[in-house]
Amino acid sequence: MLKVVVGLGNPGKQYEGTRHNIGFQVIDQLASSASAGPFQEKMGGLASELRVGDHKVLLVKPQTFMNLSGRCVGQILRFHKLPLENLLVVCDDINLPLGKLRLRHKGSHGGNNGLRDIQAVLGEDYGRLKIGVGSPRNGEAVSHVLGKFSPAERPVVEDALILATQAVQCWWSLGIETAMNRFNGKGDTKE
Repeated sequence: MLKVVVGLGNPGKQYEGTRHNIGFQVIDQLASSASAGPFQEKMGGLASELRVGDHKVLLVKPQTFMNLSGRCVGQILRFHKLPLENLLVVCDDINLPLGKLRLRHKGSHGGNNGLRDIQAVLGEDYGRLKIGVGSPRNGEAVSHVLGKFSPAERPVVEDALILATQAVQCWWSLGIETAMNRFNGKGDTKE
């Protein structure tokens, strides 16, 4: 059965490389596989189909901007008639230390407006992989998440992207519980 991995972010060159677009970066890394097709416009997003053994995975980057991500995600799940357990959403989290991963099979949006909009459409019972992008120093969350990583942060982010792609691959192959056991807390530079 089809699995769907959605990376959250904002479309447009001005948002490339920002903390808020780390979900897009994970999708791009997964789509760089030789078994992934090119991105095509589908239901308010860019989607690439990936085949891994018996698995067919749809990699999605909503193009509706972060705050309206639920539109794209809801359309894709309804079109393919998929249960929520076949969905994993990848996004940034300012409440986690830089580079730390946290997988959950359900839960609150935690202040992430993309998750908030998806929850308004689907409820809370879908998987999510949050990647820590660090807390804003001056308390200004919007400028923090729309800002780019500093050169000193880039190595930690690159390691987190590798771990995140491995966590997603574990999810589609072995399920959310196994992925949680293997990857939760990984990447925390303060451990």
